[in-house]
Amino acid sequence: PMRLLRLIAAFACIALGAIVGALNTQHVVLDLGFTTIPTSLGLGMLLALLLGVLVGGTIIAVGVVAPMRRRLRRAEATARLPRHQD
Repeated sequence: PMRLLRLIAAFACIALGAIVGALNTQHVVLDLGFTTIPTSLGLGMLLALLLGVLVGGTIIAVGVVAPMRRRLRRAEATARLPRHQD
């Protein structure tokens, strides 16, 4: 059931992206300071959203996931140490 839910969510996002791209066909020029990129408004919006998701995911991975993995490795190493019997 979870795989089906993910598949439905993926198709919904693709469909919404296609709708946004189709409804926003105006041409715009993105000025990045060192270069300019001519594109459609819909594509520019979708690329900005994708870039935001990638940057946000990277920040979460570095700030949350990496420290948790280090703590887990330390805990697993501690659990493997033989305990002293008195």
